[in-house]
Amino acid sequence: MATINSNYLKLKAGYLFPEIARRVNAYAEANPDAKIIRLGIGDVTEPLPEACRTAMTLAVQDMGDRASFKGYGPEQGYAWLREKIAAHDFQARGCAIDASEIFISDGSKCDCGNILDIFGHDNAIAVTDPVYPVYVDTNVMAGNTGEMNDKGEYGGLVYLPISAENDFVAEIPSEKVDLIYLCFPNNPTGATATKEYLKAWVDYAKAHGSIIFFDAAYEAFITDPELPHSIYEIEGARDCAIEFRSFSKNAGFTGTRCALTVVPKTLTAKASDGSDVELWKLWNRRQSTKFNGVSYIVQRGAEAVYSEAGQAQIKALIGFYMENAKIIREQLTAAGLAVYGGINAPYVWVKTPNGLSSWDFFDKLLQTVNVVGTPGSGFGAAGEGYFRISAFNSRENVEEAMKRILDKLK
Repeated sequence: MATINSNYLKLKAGYLFPEIARRVNAYAEANPDAKIIRLGIGDVTEPLPEACRTAMTLAVQDMGDRASFKGYGPEQGYAWLREKIAAHDFQARGCAIDASEIFISDGSKCDCGNILDIFGHDNAIAVTDPVYPVYVDTNVMAGNTGEMNDKGEYGGLVYLPISAENDFVAEIPSEKVDLIYLCFPNNPTGATATKEYLKAWVDYAKAHGSIIFFDAAYEAFITDPELPHSIYEIEGARDCAIEFRSFSKNAGFTGTRCALTVVPKTLTAKASDGSDVELWKLWNRRQSTKFNGVSYIVQRGAEAVYSEAGQAQIKALIGFYMENAKIIREQLTAAGLAVYGGINAPYVWVKTPNGLSSWDFFDKLLQTVNVVGTPGSGFGAAGEGYFRISAFNSRENVEEAMKRILDKLK
């Protein structure tokens, strides 16, 4: 008889966002006239930039001509896209990243989970708490953890609490860990990291032979010129870090799917015999075996992000969502709530009022004002008592949602 991967049975609760969808759908079915505004999941609402749409339209036309038709592309991604990414996103910021070290994929969410394919099961793994759930759940699925305890923590993971008391920036652990998940600007709290802070992590990783998984999916929303956009702005990071990026939020590709992972060729980890192995070679083999690459049409759309018109258009798009974040932050602050984030990130992290639990506040907003956010406890035990609100929506919906919430809180 066929058997299952029993690690999936350790996942005691449904993945956060499907559970939100289940509750919202149940409420909507029972209240068909309710005008629900969704500020929960970080899905964009505004159209793809015109430069990207134009490039993709031309690429479709290429597919209709035998001379320009594209079948299987390179699993690593087309060179013309990787070269633009390397020049614009890394080399322009002083990062010594070559185009050959960039892998194009269909999502940074996918890559954050798939990267575990090339690592062993005996690594000590550190995550912040609260944390983007994908980091934890994919390790559970891969068999890298024990069972969940009463606090919702899995054995085998080192949890680094973040809260208002430490400005939502984790302290470097005193014990040795092997794999470290860092996300800046942070999802869900909106916190950011200074170069000095990241330098401390790089120094720690190099001293202990650790690898940092640096999720920079929201780097385009950084407005403070003093803040780093990439871990590779830090000296020594090439020797200890893998970086994940996405076109989903900066260019609206959530439904189009295009992202990238950077694996420096200088990055190594240990084999069971103690020898050093180049991680680039392992990831390249993994991608070549399990992935056929992002479509030519989508990659042409991503390439257009780096055109003059594309840069202007995504700047306007990011500015639009950050204005939404400002409205949310200022309105909720004026209502007397403790509010964090929303300055260099598209998420606003709110302390729930009157001692309400995260899910109780979720249900209250859904049922009384028909507004959907994300319960902080869904991101980890330390997220209890907090609530995430996303700036990804229309201006009309954001303003209406804030009006409803403020009217209820008065």
